[in-house]
Parts: sequence; structure tokens; C-alpha cells
Amino acid sequence: MSKRVPHLCSMIPSGPYDMKDLDEAGGIPAVMKELREALHLNALTVTGQTVKENIASGVVLNPEVIRPLDNPVHKEGGIAVLTGNLAPDGAVVKAAGISANIMVHQGPAKTFDSEEDAMKAIMNKKIQEGDIVVIRYEGPKGGPGMREMLSPTATIAGMGLSESVALITDGRFSGATRGPCIGHVSPEAAVGGPIAMLRNGDIIEIDVPKRKLNVKLSYEELDKRAKSWTAKEPNVKTGYLVRYSQLVQPSHKGSVLKKA
Repeated sequence: MSKRVPHLCSMIPSGPYDMKDLDEAGGIPAVMKELREALHLNALTVTGQTVKENIASGVVLNPEVIRPLDNPVHKEGGIAVLTGNLAPDGAVVKAAGISANIMVHQGPAKTFDSEEDAMKAIMNKKIQEGDIVVIRYEGPKGGPGMREMLSPTATIAGMGLSESVALITDGRFSGATRGPCIGHVSPEAAVGGPIAMLRNGDIIEIDVPKRKLNVKLSYEELDKRAKSWTAKEPNVKTGYLVRYSQLVQPSHKGSVLKKA
């Protein structure tokens, strides 16, 4: 993308329409043709043709299903990228799944160094309204492999806390996530990112409309903690995953492997 445009899902209304309707309205080529001013049209694709050639025959057959850029269902997509002193390289949240009354939230951190430890605390009712659950060392290197944090988020929702408890992780989420669940925090804990410096009780500020994620600590305090930080013992010490953890790039770069 060369400029900001509505997310694909913001151009396709929910409700009475489904993927069959999208296909009959012209499909993805028609959607891409609507987005053509923001695409790299000369980029070569797996078809052996450029993006421009692929979408040349695309036609919007139903403008109520595939909406034009000047009349989207929503002006922005459902995904937001947050930045701040807790996520200098960014973090991802599904804004469309958050209630308006918790789009802006602050609360004390409850830190856990694995999904399992977090689940024990949640199941033992150690998490209270207003808390912000932090699950770290689950990123590309720390996991290794960015496990999906569906169990903690689903359990929090099932306990009726998705309107009052947020969750932050350097791991990832699925499309089923709802509530203030912020993932892909980068840099991750395993490389000494700020999320690794958090302590229980630190006040975290989440502001989705302003795209901010901060902890109320000075840079001097974060730097002091970083200097005394010791890396957690890796979860995996032998086999392919060790090589993976050594070569994988951070989540804000796609968690893809760099060349050895």
C-alpha cells in the first residue's frame, strides 16, 4: 500500500452478505480494482503476471456488496496498530472486537512468563476487574513460534471479564478474539523488549482511538530495569525450533526467517 485506505473488510458489509455474495459481486479482483490507486500495480505475482494484469478484468457487479472507496461501510478497518513505550515497534489489536467503554483503559499489570502460568491465575480467580494480564515470552523467539493466546482470552470472556480486563502479549491471537486483547507486542520479551521489564502493579495505559500503548514508567526507570534484566531460560534447547528461534525475525517484520 502506498497510502492509507479502508481495510478490505471495511469495504464489504457484514450482516446479510457472505463470501458467496462477494464472489458473485466480482470477487477479490473487483475489490483490488477498487483499491488500485493504493496498490503496487507493477508488482509481479505468483500468476506470473503483475497486479495490474491480474485485476484488469475485475468488475464490481454489486456496489452494495463491494463498496467504493468514497462510500465504505467503515472508514477504517477492524485492526489497529498501537505504539508507545511498551511497544516501540508496534502491537496489534482487533479494535472491531472491543466495546466502546474499554477502548481507553488503564490498570495494574499482572505479569506471567507463559500462557500456562496465566491460565492458572485466571482459573484460580486471581484476576480482578480492571487488571491487565500480561503474557510474555510467547513471541517468535520466546515461544518459540508465537502460540495463539486463545485459551486465556476465551476464559476471560467466559468469566464475564472481557468488558473490564485487558490482555497484552508478545504472542498472537486468532480472528475469534474479542475484548481488549493486544498481541504481537514488539520487541518481544525474549530479546529484552519493554514488556520483559514490567512488574506486577505497573500501571499500563491503553488508548485504542489514539493508537497508544504505554506503561507509566519513565524511560530512566525502564532503562534501569533493562540493565539488570536477565533473559529467561529458553523453553526449547534442542532440535529444529532452536534454529528457528535463532533465525526468526520479530513480529513487526512478519516473523519470517532471515537468511542463515
